[in-house]
Amino acid sequence: MSVEKFKEQIKSSFDFKGKSILLGGPVYDKKAVGGLAVELPLATVNRHGLIAGATGTGKTKTIQRFAEALSEQGVNVLLMDIKGDISGISKAGTLNPIIKERMELIGAPWVASEYPTELMTISKEKGVRLRATISEFGPVLFSKILELNENQEGAIAIIFKYCDDKKMPLLDIKDFRATLQHLSDGEGKKEIEQNYGSISPASAGVIMRKILELEQQGGDLFFGEKSFEVEDLLQKGSDGKAYINILRLTDIQDKPKLFSTFMLCLLAEIYSKFPEIGDKGEPKLVIFIDEAHLIFKEASKALLQQLETIIKLIRSKGVGIYFCTQAPTDIPDTILSQLGTKIQHALRAFTAKDRKAIKLVAENFPSSDFYKTEDLITELGIGEALVTVLNEKGIPTPLVHTMMCAPQSRMDVLTPAEQDEKVANSKIAKIYNEEIDRHSAYEILNEKIAAAVEETETVTTTQRQITVTEEKQSGVTDTIKAIANSSVTKTIFKEITRGLLGVLMGKSTSSRKKKGSFF
Repeated sequence: MSVEKFKEQIKSSFDFKGKSILLGGPVYDKKAVGGLAVELPLATVNRHGLIAGATGTGKTKTIQRFAEALSEQGVNVLLMDIKGDISGISKAGTLNPIIKERMELIGAPWVASEYPTELMTISKEKGVRLRATISEFGPVLFSKILELNENQEGAIAIIFKYCDDKKMPLLDIKDFRATLQHLSDGEGKKEIEQNYGSISPASAGVIMRKILELEQQGGDLFFGEKSFEVEDLLQKGSDGKAYINILRLTDIQDKPKLFSTFMLCLLAEIYSKFPEIGDKGEPKLVIFIDEAHLIFKEASKALLQQLETIIKLIRSKGVGIYFCTQAPTDIPDTILSQLGTKIQHALRAFTAKDRKAIKLVAENFPSSDFYKTEDLITELGIGEALVTVLNEKGIPTPLVHTMMCAPQSRMDVLTPAEQDEKVANSKIAKIYNEEIDRHSAYEILNEKIAAAVEETETVTTTQRQITVTEEKQSGVTDTIKAIANSSVTKTIFKEITRGLLGVLMGKSTSSRKKKGSFF
């Protein structure tokens, strides 16, 4: 095919009437084709996407520039920063010969820029603390996170219902654990059997182990108050740019359960809080999930189904989700099929297994008259990618070899001092970084137990006092009986009796004699 036909295809395929995001410039026969642009319509950004490629091929820089362009268009961004190398987006970049040459080949301007950002964390990293309460999860979602069976899900439902009825907030893990212990043993078990049903020791044991597992991965830091309001992801800067929220996750790569728990909670909260806008409005928020395989690692079937459902529905809320990973095969097919934009950086074929995987990847892209996709995937240079997007009618564009635009912000991390300054100047960090441990299920149950113990001690003390009194009374009686039954007492009693009788008898005799008795 000639270059002229290639140009015609690009012009017709990427001729959008509405707002769009510039991704880069087309490449044909390994040469940049000037005067043309590869763009993504802003209207289809919420149709989700995939950014894939081997380590070192430029995925992170593609994400960075994509996020910058969205911010410029007034669309907020949430970035998952697993490797810690994207926080520099809050500082202006520096022009160098490589960037200058690249942007000249693409035919687009480059202006050093900084972007309004918030650093966030769900662990011990620096940033705005993102938390959620267990009550906000609800019994169904919480059961799915813990990967419980039907019987165990029933036990979770009992716990939530009991706490709702008793006005006992379930805020953090210690609240849930205390309630589970209370309802599965002793007085608590008797209390719920009639109105709620019982929790078997086996179910209680499994749930307790699952809670411990989640806690060991950092769940004790995530669950609690103050609960994060997702509307705070939609801040706007004074210059009209939308905030880019950077969630720093460098310390949770070995904690997939915490990561998937957070993502499921976040997506569910966004879906419930954001208003419905359909496909007509511009997107409000775009979420980039770097190292996306961590979400799906060890995920249960129920958890995957929940994610798939939310991903299908959340786009109508004006939210786009972009999964970033090394290979498309890291993403389950049911979710991969929902992704409209695909940006594929180079893959490496070192083994027969690699070549087989590359062939499968190539088959997922639209066929092209200008490229042999299977071969080109392994030949892409750093910062180059195969791109296909949905046009304004929702139809996939032809595949195009693209030289991606370079970021305009710093392509490096923030220093610790810069991170501290960023957090110190954050308006919402002052709100969410305050630790709150209000009166909840744990405290209420402890008070109840303490009151029961106090009552028991009071009853015990009273019983002891009664016993002592009875013992004293019993002692006096026994003493009297002992004295009465003693030989000395009997002798004295006899003598007294005799004396009394003698006096009485004497008086009687004397009296009778005076009256003329026959004696």
